[in-house]
Amino acid sequence: MSRVSHGCSLSTDANLVSPDYAMETRAVRSGQLRTAEGEHSEPIFVTSSFIFSSAREAAARFSGDEDGNIYSRFTNPTVHGFERRLGAMEGAEFCIATSSGMAAITGLVLSNLRPGDHIIASWEMFGSTVSLFSKVFDQFDIKLTLVPVANTEAWKSAIRPETRMLFLETPSNPLCEIADIGALADIAREQQALLVVDNCFCTPVLQQPLALGADVVIHTATKYIDGQGRCVGGAMLTNDESIHDAFFAMLRTTGPTMSPFNAWVFLKGLETLPLRMAQHCKNASDIAFWLLEQDKIDQVFYPGLPGHPGHSLAKRQQSDFGGVVSFKIKGDQEAAWELIDATRMLSITANLGDARTTITHPATTTHARVTADQRKRAGVGPNLIRISAGLEDSGDIIEDLARGLK
Repeated sequence: MSRVSHGCSLSTDANLVSPDYAMETRAVRSGQLRTAEGEHSEPIFVTSSFIFSSAREAAARFSGDEDGNIYSRFTNPTVHGFERRLGAMEGAEFCIATSSGMAAITGLVLSNLRPGDHIIASWEMFGSTVSLFSKVFDQFDIKLTLVPVANTEAWKSAIRPETRMLFLETPSNPLCEIADIGALADIAREQQALLVVDNCFCTPVLQQPLALGADVVIHTATKYIDGQGRCVGGAMLTNDESIHDAFFAMLRTTGPTMSPFNAWVFLKGLETLPLRMAQHCKNASDIAFWLLEQDKIDQVFYPGLPGHPGHSLAKRQQSDFGGVVSFKIKGDQEAAWELIDATRMLSITANLGDARTTITHPATTTHARVTADQRKRAGVGPNLIRISAGLEDSGDIIEDLARGLK
């Protein structure tokens, strides 16, 4: 839950939701603190500032002697509602919402690392994350080593005395490679470094990295949490109070803040997240098995396929295999573009986690700004296509892909 409490008088409805409740119940019921108006749905507190009952109360709030709202750059009831609900679903004591997933990563690194520190991260990450680590943080003398995400020994071998963070996405973007979170947690713990897992592809419905040993979970609320491509947002979750406090101080001063409206949209998205993830997973599985049978497809990447190298590990640390499928078409970039352009229903966009199925050419979109060598190491070739399975009928999605193959 969010550590900062509200300043107004509210009921304790959020405390009535037991952590023992099922994920579906927590997704609907956790996080809400009803006002005296008795609203059933969460309100949007569209206010930049808050009123104090006295000058003494204002002084106590600003000094930190008294909890309560001060300014919506860092305390807002609607944003706190989203933080509490996501925290309850992820099994996290502390959650801080941010303006984007990239803002959550940036805030975490700049608030918890120092010049001279070293990060180990996976080659197989979202292109903007690779650029952030290799170009932006380097200016702050925070050094980076990239390793294959699924090669646990490579992570161990990359450890230096100054290593302070291990960062990964699992499943990875876009090849859905699987890392052993528990094994990496052991490596990080021995080094006294933080293990950070970007849980974008799975959401807390399919995977809970904190329970597997991670120190921090990053979310891009823009994707599955929203679920309809409406708003941009992110979050950082942890059970470590010192990580939270350092991050919150950074947020308060620098202001990568989630807006109350976006927080309300994400609150509504969390209510249906378990239902939607089940359909995303089913559709992705249907697509992956169909692609395997197509002569024009060279390779299919989906953890739910028995032949996927991370299949057994994914079964162990996830409750399902996710909604993203990638594949290589026989041919070059032109062949990939022809398939994409020949579809009629699928949305050509780099976003994922949407109710609408999206189709993407990673090499020229999500990974266009990284170097050719980085793309090659991440397995992002010119004939690779990524599908984020939406909520449509899987037969209709497959029919549209078949049109592209023809």
